[in-house]
Amino acid sequence: MLGIIITVIVVAVLAATIFLAVSKTSIRRQVPLLITAIVGTVLVVSVFIPHDPFGRLGEDFSVFFDIIAVFAFILGGGNLIRVHGNRIYKKAQDWPFSIVTVAGFLITLFVGALKLGNPNGMQGDVAAPGSYFTMIYDNIFTPLQATMFSILAFFVASASYRAFRAKNREATILLITAFIILLGRTPVGHYITFWLPSFLDFFHIPVLANWIMAIPNLAGQRAIMIGISLGVVSMSLRVILGIERGYIGSEGGE
Repeated sequence: MLGIIITVIVVAVLAATIFLAVSKTSIRRQVPLLITAIVGTVLVVSVFIPHDPFGRLGEDFSVFFDIIAVFAFILGGGNLIRVHGNRIYKKAQDWPFSIVTVAGFLITLFVGALKLGNPNGMQGDVAAPGSYFTMIYDNIFTPLQATMFSILAFFVASASYRAFRAKNREATILLITAFIILLGRTPVGHYITFWLPSFLDFFHIPVLANWIMAIPNLAGQRAIMIGISLGVVSMSLRVILGIERGYIGSEGGE
């Protein structure tokens, strides 16, 4: 079995190498594509064979990914300061909001990096109860997040009004189903159908809403997940084989 797996990896790497060799691609683009082919193949194999050496390699590559992600966070923070710094310098439209964004980012970064107010000092968890970082998160970020989702509720209601128009049969079914779900999640649905006899319990709105969520809705979710999984597999193969190269930029960007 081990020999078969090693053979598969070698064949995949050789196929990617030959594909890159015959293609008109510079060495600066061939190296990242080859690294992606090797790492992607090893990670796929490590899922099905979690034994050495594949299991250990899969864990090592995951750690390498975390290290690279740290630099991505640094680049993201630098890009945030650059973009909003330019808006502040040029006094573009709504530039005072950029001041708030940059100030919030720097204050949170400073408090979290130095672990100010942490009861356990620098050795403690950055999100330890009682620390200034936790206070900022609980008293500023969480209320702002709740406010944002509260505002989004009005946009959802507006979009639902436009989408739930009974223009055809499918839209009518969607409208009726959504109406049943909305009533079934409120006490109103219970009071509308509480008088139904026991042999008609299925038509009790809360029971009907639960059935819709447990049977048709779950079936639709599974179908969507299957489609997403097939898309992920297809895109992963394209990336491993070097067919998809968008992540390394265009040829003209060299």
